[in-house]
Amino acid sequence: MPADAGRRTTGLRREELAALAGVSVDYIVRLEQGRAVNPSPQLLGALALALRATPAERDHLYRVAGVAPPARGTVPQHVTPGVQRIVDRLGDVPMAVFTASHDILLWNPLWAALTGDPSRYVGIERNLVWRHFIWGHDGVEFDAQHEEDLAGDLTADLRTAVGQYPHDAALAQLVARLRTASGDFERRWGEARVAEHRSSRKTVTGTAVGPITVDCDVLTVPGGDLRIVVYTVVPGSADEQKLDLLRVTGLQALTAAPA
Repeated sequence: MPADAGRRTTGLRREELAALAGVSVDYIVRLEQGRAVNPSPQLLGALALALRATPAERDHLYRVAGVAPPARGTVPQHVTPGVQRIVDRLGDVPMAVFTASHDILLWNPLWAALTGDPSRYVGIERNLVWRHFIWGHDGVEFDAQHEEDLAGDLTADLRTAVGQYPHDAALAQLVARLRTASGDFERRWGEARVAEHRSSRKTVTGTAVGPITVDCDVLTVPGGDLRIVVYTVVPGSADEQKLDLLRVTGLQALTAAPA
């Protein structure tokens, strides 16, 4: 949250916690007063993320709310304070955190400015594999070989996740829906391929400052099975200048000045 010189006490205000967790201030108040009952696991996860809870603190939050903590056999979705600090402090590069099944969990402002604000997506729309096979890759350009490699790698990543988390019902449902909705995914799923992450280069065309060519690297978080996706540009290039400008403009669209 932005620094506030007028803050008299430490910690998040109710309205700040509500904004970070994606709920109303009234709901936060009702939780505090014990008037809100049966909070959903999704809400508890959002609160744990906003409060930067450790895994033990997150599990405690679930238990006192009367909800079973996430099972060990499901895809990890908790972003540790350490990973959050990485995203916070490396604000000069677009960066986002994904689960092993490619659900986006966290991103910095420059990622949103470059690729579009992920907060506009809900449910399955936040899954990268779903958007790639169902929506395509509008706003991003890469060559035919990269397109083939990416589609194959995404499918293989899901197969690896299914092998690691065979009891995750949400993951099984995602795969079932993809196999029904996308013939291309169904064909690739039948190849039974597993893969490792590879670096790639792509051009993001839908930005407010024009096309920007970025290199994409994926870092795996030890112990948590999260993926940190980082975009960088060639130093001294026109792409670096555009990214610098995008860092200033953020999500604000550039418009021509009136004559």
